[in-house]
Order: sequence, then C-alpha cells, then structure tokens
Amino acid sequence: MEGKLSIVATPIGNLEDITLRALRVLKEADYVLCEDTRVTGKLLKKYDISTMLKRYDAHASERVHEQVLEDLATGKHIALVSDAGTPGVSDPGVLLVASARAVGTCIETIPGPSAVTAAFSIAGLPGNQFVFLGFVPQKKGRQTFFANLVDYDLPVIFFESTHRILKTLTALAEENSTVNSTITVARELTKLHEEVVAGTPMEVLEYFEDNKDHQKGEFVIIVAKDKDGV
Repeated sequence: MEGKLSIVATPIGNLEDITLRALRVLKEADYVLCEDTRVTGKLLKKYDISTMLKRYDAHASERVHEQVLEDLATGKHIALVSDAGTPGVSDPGVLLVASARAVGTCIETIPGPSAVTAAFSIAGLPGNQFVFLGFVPQKKGRQTFFANLVDYDLPVIFFESTHRILKTLTALAEENSTVNSTITVARELTKLHEEVVAGTPMEVLEYFEDNKDHQKGEFVIIVAKDKDGV
C-alpha cells in the first residue's frame, strides 16, 4: 500500500479560513506533523479532529526524517502543516518534501491561506508580478539584504517579526535604494487587529514609532518603487 504525504495549508490567523478538503485530510491522516502542537491543537480542537499530532520543526533530527519516510513507505497517510499558512514557503517543511520526493513518495498539496498573496491582494499595487524574499536575515546578510532591494524593479515582499519590525523599518528609511518607494506594512492579517499602513519609508516608520501598541504581531512588508523612482 502506497503512503501519501499531504501538504496542508492552514489559517494565518482567523481559524475559519480553512477549506473543507483540508479538514477532511486532517481527519483522515494517520498523524499530523506540525511546528507547535499547541498551535495546531487549537485548530483541530475547534473542528473536533482527534488525529495524533507530532512535532516537526526546523530542529527536527535526521532520525525524525527517517521515521517519517519509513512510515510513508509502510503506507501511512501523513499530513504536514505549519503554524500558519502554506508549508514549504519560508518553512522547514521543504526539507521533508524534498526527501519524500527523492524516494518517490506520493505527495499532494491541499492549497489555502498564504500571507504573501493575502497582503498583495489588499495592497492596491498595480501589476500582477512580485518578488518574494522570505524572512529578513536576523544577523548575517541583513545589511546586504536592504542594499540589494535597489536591484528589483518589481514589488518585493518579505516577512518580519515583532522583535525586529522597528529595526527593519529604520533600515528601509535610511537605505538609499528605498527612498523613492512606497512601503506597505500588513499587520496581523485576518486577525482582530488587522491593519495596513502605507506611505514613504519615513512615514511608515514614524507611524509605528508613534503607535507602540501596533508594533506587535506578524508583519508582511511590501516595498514598491514609485513610478518615477530609481
């Protein structure tokens, strides 16, 4: 019997943003691999799903990978989720997917929420193309990351955390490559305190400096060159 690995997208905030297919797959799977059992447990509890949860994150050992592949080889159906959004996008799940594909495992995608497309859809930017850069580097490569934004003519989308949002907005305000750009910050998408703030790099920085209670949450940042920007 052939095993199957299901890559299941889960809500990025509002737990109602889950597809019927995703719920069915989470119920049918032999177990669910997740970053944090507490986070995924809340989702499963809301929909009365009792499938076993197993932790799988960026620190998963080689033995954990081997065990998952062994289970798939014996015919088990395993679902992979991240804490929020689509697994494999700026997510350690890509390692498991690559390993499973290398041995010929059946892999299916259960599409759904993505913070990238959600932010772009409400930014009001013209065109239908963008560049996604994942998370801003925490230390090594951080300065280069901002300096290289000048190389992109398309809007650039990336993620940032609560702890570094002001540092990142300061870097964007100081970096010459973003002076002639519009910055859009989407915070807490689909959650109670969802908001979108747009303006020049300095305007956006000043807004968050003046509103300290808005510095918390999950952030998606879009940098788009103005029409006449260089």
